[in-house]
Amino acid sequence: MDALKGLTVLLLCQSVGEGLARGLQLPLPGPVLGLLLCLALLQWPALRPSVQSAAEPLLMHLSLLFVPVGVGVITHLGLIGQYGSRMLLALVVSTWIGLAVTALVLRALLPAAAQAPASKA
Repeated sequence: MDALKGLTVLLLCQSVGEGLARGLQLPLPGPVLGLLLCLALLQWPALRPSVQSAAEPLLMHLSLLFVPVGVGVITHLGLIGQYGSRMLLALVVSTWIGLAVTALVLRALLPAAAQAPASKA
């Protein structure tokens, strides 16, 4: 029964997030807003055990959630053959941009003392 309560909390968070995203026309996907809402709700210790009992079986079978993606790839092999090089280029470039932005943000947030070269003893 605890897992059912936890699954209800997870689905309600996703539904509320989807409603907020569509109702307020926010640029974030609904599940992301739902995840943020769930994170806020998990600060309440009474909810943690039920959400944990629902999340553990889902995480144990997480690989099953990738089956539809694999079927979609197989279904659209023609498109991948046609646009595959462009998609690969977009993936590589966006990954490098993400890495570069992350490095720049890290560098900006590090204290100045950590950036100074270490003195030799």
